[in-house]
Amino acid sequence: MTHSIKLSVGQQIQSLKQAFLQLPDLPFANILSTDALQQLIDCSTRSRDRIFTPLVTLKAFIFQVLSTDGSCRQAVSHVLAERLSQGKEANSINTSSYCKARDSLPLKPLIHAVNETGSALHNQAHPSWRYKEHNTLIVDGTTVLMADTADNQNAFPQQSCQKQGLGFPIARIVGLVSLSTGALVSYAEGPYAGKGSGETSLLASLFGNLSSNALLLADRYYCTWAIIARLMKQDSHLLAQNHAQRKPDFRAGKKLGAKDHLIGWKKPKKKPAWITEVEYRALPEEIVIREFAVGGMVYVTTLLDQKKYPKKELALLYKERWSIELDLRSIKTNMRMDMLRCKTTQMVKKEIAVHFLSYNLIRANIARSAMVTKKNLAR
Repeated sequence: MTHSIKLSVGQQIQSLKQAFLQLPDLPFANILSTDALQQLIDCSTRSRDRIFTPLVTLKAFIFQVLSTDGSCRQAVSHVLAERLSQGKEANSINTSSYCKARDSLPLKPLIHAVNETGSALHNQAHPSWRYKEHNTLIVDGTTVLMADTADNQNAFPQQSCQKQGLGFPIARIVGLVSLSTGALVSYAEGPYAGKGSGETSLLASLFGNLSSNALLLADRYYCTWAIIARLMKQDSHLLAQNHAQRKPDFRAGKKLGAKDHLIGWKKPKKKPAWITEVEYRALPEEIVIREFAVGGMVYVTTLLDQKKYPKKELALLYKERWSIELDLRSIKTNMRMDMLRCKTTQMVKKEIAVHFLSYNLIRANIARSAMVTKKNLAR
């Protein structure tokens, strides 16, 4: 009996992988690993359901967020069609069992699956898709609305400018997207307002996902002393537009070329809210960064070698930052993530994770096609 159960689980894992073209003879074959799926099974509180096992539920959840109306009924209908095609007994079209099974899916393994698929796609990208030797990531933030329930309002309060009952709960999300493959490598979510809810605070929680020598493309909002110093401490790099309130003086510092220089930035006396006093004191009193201007725009970077990184080349690379705006817009509009359906905080977080997992699986197929046809993955 034990062998039968293990065999069934193995078949379910294989079935889920095949549903999303995770085939051993294709590139990016194991971005959603057996270990990640097994972890989802082990942590589920409803793993012995005869029909809605954790993997069947996950597959249905993925198809639900990708479906035309995003309803639970459509997800259950998909399970019914699949069972009938396999010669199995029909399941009821009542959605209660599916909703209970979906509610029992563990959140952490779902988030782990998002991070694993995104990181695997990012790290396995063909070298020609990268900028020099850097694994380049783009950071940006967005917001999503959700069902107006007491639980959601408590965790993700509506905007303070809206009268009670006239607004929807709102969450802020900051994501790291791979420049080479478009995959979401990691993300953090939180309330729209309040302590620790700002984009810089959420980005700080993602620093651990940036490897040594990674390059982060960011808009001017993230161009702060503390963020740059923190990235430099872990040997990561930044390319961003200069903050509008900071006026560069190209007569100062070490001149590298026309409107291109190295300059020292002194440590501000006031630390930002997202970093502890101990961590802030450990940062240097001054950092040396590079400022340069191209086409009237001023940029800031930690890539200091002007010969290896010509300023016009960096300005052209920075234009690729816009792709994250398009990626987030696609997830919110084409995948209808702009308005989440779930009515509890835990389910909202699972819904976000499954949207991102679904997006990464789509990105894997795009990257796989580009690899097979030996095309450069245009972004």
